[in-house]
Amino acid sequence: MDIKQLTYFITIAEEGTITHAANKLHMAQPPLSTQLKLLEDELGIKLIERGARKIKLTDAGKILYKRAKHILEITTSTTKEIEAFRKGIQGTLRLGTISSSGTVLLSKRIIEFNKKYPNIKFEIYEGNTYELIEKINSGIIEVGIVRTPFNSQNFECLFLEAEPMVAVMSSDYNFESQKDELLLEDLEDMPLILYRRFEKILLAEFQELGLEPNIFCINDDARTTILWARAGLGIGIVPKSAINFDFMDNIKYKEINKDTLRTQISAIWIKERYLSMAAKKFLEIFT
Repeated sequence: MDIKQLTYFITIAEEGTITHAANKLHMAQPPLSTQLKLLEDELGIKLIERGARKIKLTDAGKILYKRAKHILEITTSTTKEIEAFRKGIQGTLRLGTISSSGTVLLSKRIIEFNKKYPNIKFEIYEGNTYELIEKINSGIIEVGIVRTPFNSQNFECLFLEAEPMVAVMSSDYNFESQKDELLLEDLEDMPLILYRRFEKILLAEFQELGLEPNIFCINDDARTTILWARAGLGIGIVPKSAINFDFMDNIKYKEINKDTLRTQISAIWIKERYLSMAAKKFLEIFT
């Protein structure tokens, strides 16, 4: 099994027929069919089922398709990095980030980094903490910017300072409180907009206090939580660093005074795995 065979297989899977795949690859159909047969013989399992109009991936074919896409992404990124190094450019950093890390990355850290290393380029992959951990394990990214809690057993980690969760809302939202900080009890009857990443943690905290929160919306992105809150639909609960006032007006927030609701952003990478010079330089400036 080699890169060329994986490219053939991915094209067949995506085009749906051997004929269409052969046309896209600018090759004849019989040699492509032969390469598919050789791949199946080598793996000892059938990868596709031929239908009346389109082929269908078997369960084994679905697994190979997913892994083959990862392998080709890694190969492409590696080729770009070597080519950049050959040309005297410092390299490309394949970096994964969570949506709530915007204010941490788009701060003086990244600006100083760019001034110091102007020839280092970026490939940014966005996702939640668990998706980024999978991408690191698969080799698609070198470094992930994630948020606690997560299982750090297999990773080297650089942690930033712990930060509170905040209640964010529209500037004109009707919420009467003169306090700079809030308790969870203050939010009991408010329509809450939750980032799913912290749903279980928040519900457990309310339950411990014997409270039944009014959950208006649960979603998969801290940015969505903030935007819905900004629209006046309720009060969002997010980590403080998720709010970027430089790009978002008409919002206000109050910190939630609860030590067990503090979280940290961390840069993580696989223990004992090779890191590019671009990644090493980035980690130097991260903290």
